[in-house]
Amino acid sequence: MTLKIASFNMQAGIGSHHPRHIITYGWRYLFPHRAVHENLDTIARALAGFDIVGLQEADAGSFRSRFIHQQEYLAMKAGFDFRRSLVTREISPLACISMGVLSRLPIIYACEHRLPASRHGRGALEISVSWQGRSIAIITTHLSLQQHSRMRQMRYLASLVNRHQSAILMGDFNCAPDSREMTTLLNHTRLHLADGPIPCTFPSWQPRRHLDHILATGDLEIGNLTTLPLLCSDHLPVVADISLR
Repeated sequence: MTLKIASFNMQAGIGSHHPRHIITYGWRYLFPHRAVHENLDTIARALAGFDIVGLQEADAGSFRSRFIHQQEYLAMKAGFDFRRSLVTREISPLACISMGVLSRLPIIYACEHRLPASRHGRGALEISVSWQGRSIAIITTHLSLQQHSRMRQMRYLASLVNRHQSAILMGDFNCAPDSREMTTLLNHTRLHLADGPIPCTFPSWQPRRHLDHILATGDLEIGNLTTLPLLCSDHLPVVADISLR
């Protein structure tokens, strides 16, 4: 039996899928657009086959999202019975930036964390689910653009992971698998990367950077690590099958 996992920086449903959209879609970060429902419906269809989904850069209901709480919308459309969200930054009333977890398994514990950062707005959402007779911690995060902040955040995340026998850490790390900060995380935890090639996730229209990751403790095996061809964000979703070793 496997647990199907996905992590997606959804860029608030802005829908970037071409280099020109860096400029032409810039206004969508602060103002509503007509394609938001269509983009969210496309995302919901793509995520419907997964058991647990970590989301970054969702909007928790503001002017730019037409006051749609995007995680609630995706949970309803994709049939997830359980969810948790964490608002990381509000640019009131224009944007309400959040991250979250959608789950088909009951969430038995949830905790919000503010990560150390040079700028406010970085966090981690920790939940626990029961699967295959054991408790598994699932932590979704979105790390800083600055390396010195990511180093502090990796140490903080290591302390969270080390509280659990079984854990999955996923999200937009903004760094590569061989980076100094990722090495620090791996050296201070029992986390491991998937065997084999790590897929590139950014930019979605021509992926060439490894920014989004799924890691697990040694008792869990990461299989079929890949991306979905979902062009609704500047990132591609990263997905994997988790099984017991």
